[in-house]
Amino acid sequence: MSRKTKRRFGGFLLLLLLAAAIAGGWAWQRYNRFADAPLAGLQPGTSLVVERGDSLPAVLRKLRAAGVRGGQTLEWRALAKQLGAAGRLQVGEYALLPNTTPRELLTAMRDGKVVSHRFTLIEGWNLRDLRAALKRTEGLKQEAAQLDDAALMKALDRPGQHPEGRFLPETYLYTGGDSDLDVLRRAMTAMDKALAAAWEGRDKDSVLKSPAEMLILASIVEKETGIADERPQIAGLFERRLKQGMKLETDPTVIYGLGAAYDGNIRKRDLQTDTPYNTYTRAGLPPTPIAMPGAGALKAVANPAPGDALFFVAAGDGSGRSLFAATYAQHQANVRLYLQRYRQQRRNDQPEEGKAVLEEAQEQGQAPAAPAAEAAGR
Repeated sequence: MSRKTKRRFGGFLLLLLLAAAIAGGWAWQRYNRFADAPLAGLQPGTSLVVERGDSLPAVLRKLRAAGVRGGQTLEWRALAKQLGAAGRLQVGEYALLPNTTPRELLTAMRDGKVVSHRFTLIEGWNLRDLRAALKRTEGLKQEAAQLDDAALMKALDRPGQHPEGRFLPETYLYTGGDSDLDVLRRAMTAMDKALAAAWEGRDKDSVLKSPAEMLILASIVEKETGIADERPQIAGLFERRLKQGMKLETDPTVIYGLGAAYDGNIRKRDLQTDTPYNTYTRAGLPPTPIAMPGAGALKAVANPAPGDALFFVAAGDGSGRSLFAATYAQHQANVRLYLQRYRQQRRNDQPEEGKAVLEEAQEQGQAPAAPAAEAAGR
């Protein structure tokens, strides 16, 4: 090759290198603009759900379906590799805000910065209440809704166990892609821990023979009062009744036994109709919990308040509190006080227990029999 030819070849090579440098610089600038520019095409309130097994191409398809424009697949792959996100996209729901950039989104998916939602399980709910609330909750996959109780507990790896009372009232976080079964598993694990702690710390003289019995009694205490400082008193009262062989005679168990037949009122005939849950007709504890007890009710049953009260009735003064008595004669006086207040405040939304008391009192004058008097208890 002549010197002149070499010079021409060198000049051509220099031009190629210069062109490559310009093209590379332009590509780099485009790449950076893509990485740090807000995602275009997003609608307000849009989110992205990454599910198990989703690859980067699958995530990109979801972004396109959500309206995201711009960015070539190669650019997304290069950015994911640069950020260490390739193959490390974590499952969950991610917010797509108007100013979100590809770099921010991939970093969030790499680090699992998911959007969290809250589901609150209320103290005193029964299983029907819990199922209905889960069904109304947005963003949860509905997997439990079609399962009966037996199938539900099998899906939760508790075959043969009754589901009532097995889920701890608390607020649980979930993210897009989670199912109602995921929430129930967390609530069940939380109840396992709370019940184990309560059983471990129980009073050494407790009449209860197992954690299962503690859970049942705690569910009754939960339904009997919404007043936190009354729970240990009511737990102590029921403890004494069990020790003495007295029937518990508590309305919430009767109501639970009525099931769908309960119409919002409890009457004398309901108290006299035998079911496995009627603690007016059967001694001891019912066969299962009747609601989801909170940690406060579990602690109250583990360490009930000392005392001599064996009876209680609603105060009837609007406070939600109860009147306690050690003797039936004292209890009758409390019932008369309740009835006096009831008649003074009589209104359509009076608690169903009061209606049972009033019905019995009207039949027998001012001295209702013991079961009807107990029907006023809360």
